Amino acid sequence: MAAGVNEIGDNSFDAEVLKADKPVLVDFWAPWCGPCRAIAPMVEELAGTFGTQIKFAKCNVDENPATPGKYGIRAIPTLILFKGGNVVEQITGMVAKSKLEAALNKLLS
Repeated sequence: MAAGVNEIGDNSFDAEVLKADKPVLVDFWAPWCGPCRAIAPMVEELAGTFGTQIKFAKCNVDENPATPGKYGIRAIPTLILFKGGNVVEQITGMVAKSKLEAALNKLLS
């Protein structure tokens, strides 16, 4: 995992995301997913920019099926932004960096 982006799973999700002391972006992905691999450097770059204010995490949907099922994830990559343990926004698919930046800035406002 890149610096600033933590790997989380079904067992650690509640503690790492729902009980986090700051907003969290969770990237639901799989190693075989081309768009997931394409968006990963963007997420890592944003973690470098926003990492002091927002926690960044990745959840492998193949290894951790319960959490994606709980949040109704049907396609990957899916990025879910959490604040105070609640879903604030969900972004599915490969999107422009500017869209992610806007969502993160909104999360902080």
